Amino acid sequence: MPMILSSEAQMVRDTALDFFRERSPVLALRKLRDSNDPDGFSRALWREMAELGWTGFLVPEDHGGSDFGVTGLAQVMEAAGRTLAATPLLSTALLGASLIALGGNEDQKAEHLPPLVAGERLFALALEEGPRHAPAKIAATATVEAGGYRLNGSKRFVLDGHIADVLIVVAQSPNGIALFLVPGDAPGVTRTRTTMVDSRNAALVRLENVHVGKEALLRGGPDLLETVLDRARVALAAEMLGSASEAFERTVQYLKDRKQFGVQIGTFQALKHRAAQMFCEIEVTRSATIAACSALDEGGNEAAALAALAKGKANDTLFLCGNEGVQMHGGIGMTDEHEIGFFMKRARAAQATFGDSTFCKDRYAHLMGY
Repeated sequence: MPMILSSEAQMVRDTALDFFRERSPVLALRKLRDSNDPDGFSRALWREMAELGWTGFLVPEDHGGSDFGVTGLAQVMEAAGRTLAATPLLSTALLGASLIALGGNEDQKAEHLPPLVAGERLFALALEEGPRHAPAKIAATATVEAGGYRLNGSKRFVLDGHIADVLIVVAQSPNGIALFLVPGDAPGVTRTRTTMVDSRNAALVRLENVHVGKEALLRGGPDLLETVLDRARVALAAEMLGSASEAFERTVQYLKDRKQFGVQIGTFQALKHRAAQMFCEIEVTRSATIAACSALDEGGNEAAALAALAKGKANDTLFLCGNEGVQMHGGIGMTDEHEIGFFMKRARAAQATFGDSTFCKDRYAHLMGY
Protein backbone atom coordinates (compact mmCIF):
# COMPACT_ATOMS: atom_id res chain seq x y z
CA MET A 1 0.00 0.00 0.00
CA PRO A 2 1.62 3.30 -1.08
CA MET A 3 2.02 5.84 1.72
CA ILE A 4 3.11 8.68 -0.59
CA LEU A 5 1.25 10.46 -3.35
CA SER A 6 1.77 9.64 -7.01
CA SER A 7 3.00 12.39 -9.31
CA GLU A 8 -0.54 12.76 -10.72
CA ALA A 9 -2.07 13.13 -7.26
CA GLN A 10 0.65 15.61 -6.28
CA MET A 11 -0.15 17.66 -9.38
CA VAL A 12 -3.83 17.73 -8.42
CA ARG A 13 -2.88 18.75 -4.90
CA ASP A 14 -0.68 21.65 -6.06
CA THR A 15 -3.34 22.89 -8.50
CA ALA A 16 -6.07 22.71 -5.86
CA LEU A 17 -3.98 24.52 -3.25
CA ASP A 18 -3.34 27.40 -5.65
CA PHE A 19 -6.95 27.46 -6.79
CA PHE A 20 -8.56 27.72 -3.36
CA ARG A 21 -5.92 30.12 -2.06
CA GLU A 22 -6.60 32.51 -4.93
CA ARG A 23 -10.30 31.93 -5.70
CA SER A 24 -11.85 30.99 -2.36
CA PRO A 25 -10.01 32.26 0.73
CA VAL A 26 -11.66 32.23 4.15
CA LEU A 27 -12.91 35.72 3.34
CA ALA A 28 -15.22 34.16 0.72
CA LEU A 29 -16.92 32.04 3.40
CA ARG A 30 -17.33 35.14 5.57
CA LYS A 31 -19.00 36.98 2.68
CA LEU A 32 -21.37 34.09 2.01
CA ARG A 33 -22.32 34.06 5.70
CA ASP A 34 -22.71 37.80 6.15
CA SER A 35 -24.74 38.23 2.95
CA ASN A 36 -26.97 35.26 3.83
CA ASP A 37 -26.36 33.98 0.32
CA PRO A 38 -29.37 31.87 -0.73
CA ASP A 39 -27.18 29.14 -2.24
CA GLY A 40 -24.49 29.12 0.43
CA PHE A 41 -21.77 28.61 -2.18
CA SER A 42 -20.54 30.19 -5.41
CA ARG A 43 -22.03 28.62 -8.52
CA ALA A 44 -19.42 30.35 -10.67
CA LEU A 45 -16.66 28.77 -8.58
CA TRP A 46 -18.36 25.39 -8.86
CA ARG A 47 -18.38 25.64 -12.66
CA GLU A 48 -14.66 26.40 -12.60
CA MET A 49 -14.08 23.32 -10.46
CA ALA A 50 -16.05 21.24 -12.95
CA GLU A 51 -13.91 22.60 -15.78
CA LEU A 52 -10.82 21.42 -13.89
CA GLY A 53 -12.31 17.92 -13.86
CA TRP A 54 -12.68 17.58 -10.11
CA THR A 55 -16.38 16.71 -10.26
CA GLY A 56 -15.58 13.62 -12.34
CA PHE A 57 -12.88 11.97 -10.26
CA LEU A 58 -15.28 9.22 -9.13
CA VAL A 59 -17.17 8.94 -12.42
CA PRO A 60 -16.27 6.36 -15.11
CA GLU A 61 -14.76 7.66 -18.34
CA ASP A 62 -17.75 6.34 -20.32
CA HIS A 63 -19.90 8.95 -18.58
CA GLY A 64 -17.56 11.92 -18.83
CA GLY A 65 -15.41 11.42 -15.75
CA SER A 66 -11.77 10.52 -15.26
CA ASP A 67 -12.21 7.70 -12.71
CA PHE A 68 -9.18 9.10 -10.86
CA GLY A 69 -10.36 7.69 -7.56
CA VAL A 70 -10.75 8.72 -3.94
CA THR A 71 -7.07 9.64 -3.63
CA GLY A 72 -7.41 12.33 -6.29
CA LEU A 73 -10.57 13.83 -4.84
CA ALA A 74 -9.05 13.75 -1.35
CA GLN A 75 -6.31 16.13 -2.54
CA VAL A 76 -8.96 18.61 -3.63
CA MET A 77 -10.84 18.17 -0.35
CA GLU A 78 -7.69 18.79 1.68
CA ALA A 79 -6.98 21.98 -0.26
CA ALA A 80 -10.59 23.13 0.21
CA GLY A 81 -10.25 22.47 3.92
CA ARG A 82 -7.32 24.86 4.17
CA THR A 83 -9.52 27.81 3.16
CA LEU A 84 -12.79 26.40 4.55
CA ALA A 85 -14.23 26.62 1.04
CA ALA A 86 -17.99 26.01 0.95
CA THR A 87 -18.62 23.77 -2.07
CA PRO A 88 -20.82 20.79 -3.07
CA LEU A 89 -17.72 18.58 -3.36
CA LEU A 90 -18.81 16.21 -0.60
CA SER A 91 -22.52 16.13 -1.39
CA THR A 92 -22.26 15.93 -5.17
CA ALA A 93 -18.76 15.02 -6.41
CA LEU A 94 -18.37 12.28 -3.81
CA LEU A 95 -21.74 11.12 -2.46
CA GLY A 96 -23.85 11.75 -5.55
CA ALA A 97 -21.24 10.52 -8.00
CA SER A 98 -20.38 7.41 -5.97
CA LEU A 99 -23.96 6.34 -5.31
CA ILE A 100 -24.98 6.61 -8.94
CA ALA A 101 -21.74 5.23 -10.41
CA LEU A 102 -21.79 2.21 -8.08
CA GLY A 103 -25.53 1.68 -7.65
CA GLY A 104 -27.14 3.08 -10.75
CA ASN A 105 -28.24 1.17 -13.81
CA GLU A 106 -27.11 2.28 -17.26
CA ASP A 107 -30.13 4.54 -17.76
CA GLN A 108 -29.60 6.25 -14.39
CA LYS A 109 -25.90 6.73 -15.09
CA ALA A 110 -26.57 8.16 -18.53
CA GLU A 111 -29.20 10.54 -17.16
CA HIS A 112 -27.38 11.87 -14.12
CA LEU A 113 -23.60 11.47 -14.39
CA PRO A 114 -22.84 13.71 -17.41
CA PRO A 115 -24.64 16.77 -15.93
CA LEU A 116 -23.04 16.04 -12.56
CA VAL A 117 -19.58 16.07 -14.12
CA ALA A 118 -20.42 19.26 -16.00
CA GLY A 119 -21.36 20.98 -12.74
CA GLU A 120 -24.94 21.40 -13.89
CA ARG A 121 -26.73 19.09 -11.44
CA LEU A 122 -26.39 18.97 -7.65
CA PHE A 123 -27.13 16.01 -5.40
CA ALA A 124 -27.73 15.48 -1.68
CA LEU A 125 -27.89 12.32 0.42
CA ALA A 126 -30.96 12.35 2.68
CA LEU A 127 -29.86 9.87 5.35
CA GLU A 128 -29.79 11.12 8.93
CA GLU A 129 -32.93 11.15 11.07
CA GLY A 130 -31.60 11.67 14.60
CA PRO A 131 -29.08 13.92 16.35
CA ARG A 132 -26.19 11.51 15.70
CA HIS A 133 -24.92 9.58 12.71
CA ALA A 134 -26.81 6.27 12.65
CA PRO A 135 -27.02 4.87 9.10
CA ALA A 136 -28.66 1.64 10.23
CA LYS A 137 -31.51 3.36 12.09
CA ILE A 138 -33.91 4.41 9.35
CA ALA A 139 -37.57 5.15 10.07
CA ALA A 140 -38.51 6.70 6.71
CA THR A 141 -40.60 4.27 4.69
CA ALA A 142 -40.93 3.27 1.04
CA THR A 143 -44.26 1.57 0.43
CA VAL A 144 -44.71 -0.39 -2.77
CA GLU A 145 -47.59 0.76 -4.95
CA ALA A 146 -48.61 0.46 -8.55
CA GLY A 147 -45.84 1.75 -10.77
CA GLY A 148 -43.37 2.53 -8.01
CA TYR A 149 -43.06 3.58 -4.38
CA ARG A 150 -44.58 6.01 -1.89
CA LEU A 151 -42.01 7.70 0.41
CA ASN A 152 -42.75 9.13 3.84
CA GLY A 153 -40.46 10.42 6.59
CA SER A 154 -38.15 13.19 7.73
CA LYS A 155 -34.43 13.69 7.21
CA ARG A 156 -32.09 15.96 9.15
CA PHE A 157 -28.66 17.37 8.50
CA VAL A 158 -28.97 16.88 4.72
CA LEU A 159 -25.80 18.49 3.31
CA ASP A 160 -26.72 20.93 0.51
CA GLY A 161 -30.26 19.62 0.76
CA HIS A 162 -32.02 22.90 0.04
CA ILE A 163 -30.20 23.46 -3.27
CA ALA A 164 -29.95 19.89 -4.57
CA ASP A 165 -31.58 19.13 -7.88
CA VAL A 166 -31.81 15.46 -6.87
CA LEU A 167 -32.17 13.96 -3.40
CA ILE A 168 -30.93 10.43 -2.77
CA VAL A 169 -33.32 9.26 -0.07
CA VAL A 170 -32.61 6.33 2.25
CA ALA A 171 -35.76 4.53 3.37
CA GLN A 172 -37.03 1.22 4.69
CA SER A 173 -38.61 -0.83 1.92
CA PRO A 174 -40.20 -4.30 2.15
CA ASN A 175 -36.76 -5.66 1.18
CA GLY A 176 -34.81 -3.61 3.73
CA ILE A 177 -32.91 -0.35 3.41
CA ALA A 178 -33.14 1.08 -0.09
CA LEU A 179 -32.01 4.26 -1.85
CA PHE A 180 -34.18 6.31 -4.19
CA LEU A 181 -33.49 9.17 -6.61
CA VAL A 182 -36.04 11.88 -5.87
CA PRO A 183 -36.29 15.24 -7.69
CA GLY A 184 -35.71 18.05 -5.22
CA ASP A 185 -38.93 19.76 -6.32
CA ALA A 186 -41.10 16.62 -6.37
CA PRO A 187 -44.65 17.02 -4.97
CA GLY A 188 -44.66 16.24 -1.27
CA VAL A 189 -41.02 17.23 -0.69
CA THR A 190 -40.48 20.09 1.77
CA ARG A 191 -36.97 21.46 2.31
CA THR A 192 -36.02 23.89 5.06
CA ARG A 193 -32.54 25.34 5.11
CA THR A 194 -30.68 25.10 8.42
CA THR A 195 -27.36 26.95 8.39
CA MET A 196 -24.89 25.27 10.71
CA VAL A 197 -22.43 26.78 13.19
CA ASP A 198 -19.70 26.63 10.54
CA SER A 199 -21.90 28.61 8.10
CA ARG A 200 -22.30 25.59 5.79
CA ASN A 201 -25.44 24.31 4.13
CA ALA A 202 -27.72 21.70 5.59
CA ALA A 203 -31.45 21.14 5.39
CA LEU A 204 -34.42 19.50 7.06
CA VAL A 205 -36.22 17.44 4.43
CA ARG A 206 -39.76 16.13 4.86
CA LEU A 207 -41.36 13.61 2.53
CA GLU A 208 -45.12 13.30 2.59
CA ASN A 209 -46.58 10.71 0.23
CA VAL A 210 -43.88 11.34 -2.36
CA HIS A 211 -44.39 9.10 -5.37
CA VAL A 212 -41.41 7.82 -7.35
CA GLY A 213 -41.33 5.29 -10.16
CA LYS A 214 -39.56 1.95 -10.12
CA GLU A 215 -36.76 3.54 -12.13
CA ALA A 216 -35.86 5.68 -9.09
CA LEU A 217 -34.48 2.74 -7.10
CA LEU A 218 -30.69 2.35 -6.91
CA ARG A 219 -29.15 -1.09 -6.69
CA GLY A 220 -27.14 -2.23 -3.70
CA GLY A 221 -29.14 -1.13 -0.67
CA PRO A 222 -27.22 -1.19 2.63
CA ASP A 223 -24.02 -2.54 1.04
CA LEU A 224 -23.94 0.37 -1.41
CA LEU A 225 -24.63 2.85 1.38
CA GLU A 226 -21.88 1.43 3.59
CA THR A 227 -19.32 1.53 0.77
CA VAL A 228 -20.10 5.12 -0.15
CA LEU A 229 -20.17 6.31 3.46
CA ASP A 230 -16.64 4.93 3.88
CA ARG A 231 -15.59 7.05 0.91
CA ALA A 232 -17.29 10.07 2.45
CA ARG A 233 -15.55 9.55 5.79
CA VAL A 234 -12.14 9.46 4.12
CA ALA A 235 -12.83 12.48 1.93
CA LEU A 236 -14.06 14.42 4.94
CA ALA A 237 -10.99 13.30 6.89
CA ALA A 238 -8.87 14.79 4.10
CA GLU A 239 -10.76 18.08 4.32
CA MET A 240 -10.36 18.13 8.10
CA LEU A 241 -6.64 17.40 7.67
CA GLY A 242 -6.38 20.51 5.50
CA SER A 243 -8.24 22.62 8.05
CA ALA A 244 -6.11 21.32 10.92
CA SER A 245 -2.89 21.98 8.97
CA GLU A 246 -3.94 25.52 8.19
CA ALA A 247 -4.98 26.24 11.78
CA PHE A 248 -1.65 24.87 12.98
CA GLU A 249 0.43 26.92 10.55
CA ARG A 250 -1.47 30.11 11.36
CA THR A 251 -0.97 29.47 15.07
CA VAL A 252 2.76 28.84 14.69
CA GLN A 253 3.12 32.05 12.71
CA TYR A 254 1.29 33.94 15.46
CA LEU A 255 3.62 32.45 18.07
CA LYS A 256 6.54 33.80 16.05
CA ASP A 257 5.03 37.26 15.59
CA ARG A 258 3.44 37.94 18.98
CA LYS A 259 5.68 39.40 21.64
CA GLN A 260 5.06 39.59 25.35
CA PHE A 261 7.37 41.76 27.45
CA GLY A 262 9.61 42.03 24.40
CA VAL A 263 9.92 38.26 23.94
CA GLN A 264 8.32 36.10 21.23
CA ILE A 265 5.73 33.92 22.90
CA GLY A 266 6.84 31.09 20.62
CA THR A 267 9.98 30.79 22.74
CA PHE A 268 7.93 29.76 25.79
CA GLN A 269 8.49 26.07 26.41
CA ALA A 270 4.88 25.27 27.29
CA LEU A 271 3.66 26.69 23.97
CA LYS A 272 6.40 24.82 22.10
CA HIS A 273 5.18 21.57 23.57
CA ARG A 274 1.58 22.28 22.60
CA ALA A 275 2.60 23.19 19.05
CA ALA A 276 4.71 20.03 18.80
CA GLN A 277 1.74 17.91 19.82
CA MET A 278 -0.40 19.52 17.11
CA PHE A 279 2.27 18.80 14.50
CA CYS A 280 2.57 15.14 15.51
CA GLU A 281 -1.19 14.58 15.46
CA ILE A 282 -1.46 16.16 12.00
CA GLU A 283 1.22 13.87 10.59
CA VAL A 284 -0.44 10.77 12.05
CA THR A 285 -3.74 11.91 10.54
CA ARG A 286 -2.06 12.43 7.17
CA SER A 287 -0.69 8.87 7.20
CA ALA A 288 -4.06 7.41 8.20
CA THR A 289 -5.85 9.36 5.47
CA ILE A 290 -3.42 8.37 2.71
CA ALA A 291 -3.63 4.73 3.79
CA ALA A 292 -7.44 4.82 3.73
CA CYS A 293 -7.52 6.47 0.29
CA SER A 294 -5.18 3.83 -1.12
CA ALA A 295 -7.19 0.98 0.40
CA LEU A 296 -10.45 2.31 -1.04
CA ASP A 297 -9.01 2.77 -4.51
CA GLU A 298 -7.41 -0.69 -4.45
CA GLY A 299 -10.48 -2.42 -3.01
CA GLY A 300 -8.57 -3.74 -0.02
CA ASN A 301 -10.31 -5.77 2.67
CA GLU A 302 -9.11 -3.32 5.30
CA ALA A 303 -10.63 -0.28 3.55
CA ALA A 304 -13.64 0.07 5.87
CA ALA A 305 -11.52 -0.16 9.02
CA LEU A 306 -9.00 2.35 7.69
CA ALA A 307 -11.82 4.71 6.74
CA ALA A 308 -13.12 4.62 10.32
CA LEU A 309 -9.59 5.09 11.62
CA ALA A 310 -8.91 8.09 9.36
CA LYS A 311 -12.18 9.85 10.19
CA GLY A 312 -11.86 9.18 13.92
CA LYS A 313 -8.31 10.49 13.97
CA ALA A 314 -9.23 13.54 11.90
CA ASN A 315 -12.07 14.29 14.33
CA ASP A 316 -9.67 14.42 17.26
CA THR A 317 -6.92 16.28 15.39
CA LEU A 318 -9.09 19.09 14.08
CA PHE A 319 -10.72 19.41 17.50
CA LEU A 320 -7.26 19.82 19.04
CA CYS A 321 -5.93 22.25 16.42
CA GLY A 322 -9.10 24.32 16.39
CA ASN A 323 -9.17 24.68 20.16
CA GLU A 324 -5.43 25.28 20.52
CA GLY A 325 -5.47 27.77 17.69
CA VAL A 326 -8.08 29.92 19.41
CA GLN A 327 -6.48 29.59 22.84
CA MET A 328 -2.94 30.41 21.74
CA HIS A 329 -4.15 33.43 19.80
CA GLY A 330 -5.44 34.75 23.10
CA GLY A 331 -8.18 37.36 23.25
CA ILE A 332 -8.09 38.16 19.54
CA GLY A 333 -8.76 34.51 18.76
CA MET A 334 -12.15 34.80 20.45
CA THR A 335 -13.32 37.59 18.14
CA ASP A 336 -15.30 37.10 14.96
CA GLU A 337 -12.99 39.52 13.16
CA HIS A 338 -10.13 37.01 13.39
CA GLU A 339 -10.34 33.97 11.11
CA ILE A 340 -8.87 31.37 13.49
CA GLY A 341 -12.27 30.88 15.14
CA PHE A 342 -13.76 29.72 11.85
CA PHE A 343 -11.58 26.60 12.04
CA MET A 344 -12.87 25.71 15.49
CA LYS A 345 -16.45 26.10 14.29
CA ARG A 346 -15.79 23.92 11.26
CA ALA A 347 -14.35 21.27 13.58
CA ARG A 348 -17.60 21.02 15.51
CA ALA A 349 -19.76 20.44 12.43
CA ALA A 350 -17.30 18.17 10.60
CA GLN A 351 -16.85 15.97 13.69
CA ALA A 352 -20.55 15.14 13.72
CA THR A 353 -20.77 14.43 10.00
CA PHE A 354 -20.73 10.72 9.04
CA GLY A 355 -19.50 9.62 12.43
CA ASP A 356 -18.03 11.32 15.48
CA SER A 357 -15.04 9.84 17.31
CA THR A 358 -17.18 7.49 19.39
CA PHE A 359 -18.93 6.13 16.30
CA CYS A 360 -15.65 5.68 14.40
CA LYS A 361 -13.91 3.94 17.29
CA ASP A 362 -16.85 1.59 17.76
CA ARG A 363 -16.95 0.82 14.02
CA TYR A 364 -13.20 0.22 13.91
CA ALA A 365 -13.35 -2.11 16.91
CA HIS A 366 -16.28 -4.04 15.40
CA LEU A 367 -14.51 -4.44 12.05
CA MET A 368 -11.35 -5.63 13.81
CA GLY A 369 -13.31 -8.34 15.62
CA TYR A 370 -13.64 -6.83 19.07
